[in-house]
Amino acid sequence: MLLTLAAIASLLAWAWLALFRRGFWRLRERLLPAPAPAEWPEVAVLIPARNEAAQVGDVVAAHMASTYPGRMRLILVDDGSDDGTAEAAQAAAGCAPPRPVHIVPGRPLPPGWSGKLWALETAREAAGTLAPGARWLLLTDADIRHGPELLARLVARAEAADLALLSVMARLDCRGVWGGLLIPAFLYFFAKLYPFAAVNDPASRVAGAAGGVVLIRRTVLEASGGFAALRGALIDDCTLAGLVKAGPTGRRIELVLADGFAEAVSLRDNRPLASVRDMVARTAYAQLRHSSLLLMGTLAGLALVYLAPPLLWLGWPLHGQGTAAAAGGLAWLVMTLTYRPMVRHCGLPGVVALTLPLAAGFYAAFTWLSALRHWRGVGGQWKGRVYPSA
Repeated sequence: MLLTLAAIASLLAWAWLALFRRGFWRLRERLLPAPAPAEWPEVAVLIPARNEAAQVGDVVAAHMASTYPGRMRLILVDDGSDDGTAEAAQAAAGCAPPRPVHIVPGRPLPPGWSGKLWALETAREAAGTLAPGARWLLLTDADIRHGPELLARLVARAEAADLALLSVMARLDCRGVWGGLLIPAFLYFFAKLYPFAAVNDPASRVAGAAGGVVLIRRTVLEASGGFAALRGALIDDCTLAGLVKAGPTGRRIELVLADGFAEAVSLRDNRPLASVRDMVARTAYAQLRHSSLLLMGTLAGLALVYLAPPLLWLGWPLHGQGTAAAAGGLAWLVMTLTYRPMVRHCGLPGVVALTLPLAAGFYAAFTWLSALRHWRGVGGQWKGRVYPSA
């Protein structure tokens, strides 16, 4: 009886997710084409970089190759790197000099700030002198390679739709066993938590952004309190989106997926298991507001919604409860069908969609690890820094 109840509960959960979660799994949100503005505004590109020598050269070169018709100034803050990041960035800038590039040394990290946000604040302050007329700030990572037309298309869309913030979820590395298993699931879970359709709906309170590519109006950032307003946030992209969307004027934001029209590619290597593990463990417990109760509820929910369906279906010969097996099998089918579009978006065979329960099991383990690290005083660790929080 308990198995049957669990199976029915899981099936109902999947019916609700498929039908009433704003179609998060359809992946319809793309960067819409827009006419060129009458005058292209100036843009300051702000890049925080810490130990990114392996890819920062390619990233800077890609920005230098931008076809943006207006003025663009790139400001990269070297956040205490010890691997030659600044030198690699400067070398790439020197090979293609048509765009101004400024390599700014990072400053000592003040208490209460995350390294990335303090580097962005340093870049923002530098932009006040180097690009005082910039209407837009492009916040992007040192491991995200932009297509040559991306900035122009972002600005055209933001200007035409009168947006306050426009973000692109870059294509992530899905190579190897671990990348193929875990990265599509990461994107799927993100879209479920922050349905892009809801984010893009001015009437919805849901706000989200992908920190790798965020175009924001300079005046909006300042009116929202700037980076100081989210200085300790580990999930800084979604925190910023929430501040912007909740503004007094009902500011519009959009979140879209990368594609050929919005080319943004992450150069971060996700083939090692530790790469994905640490990315998730850094913020998972913070996402749960460091609540043990929410942690237990989340782990139980993951078990019921993702793990129970295939176990009930495949375990039919052992438990012998046909109703439980049928409901579990149907729930697994719905799960697989809703996951398949994301798997295909990541360039993987559709059959990989069957592995979502296995991926969910790993994410449950990463979430538990995130809590353990927090309890041990090393929560939020990233690139040699630890950001313990209360």
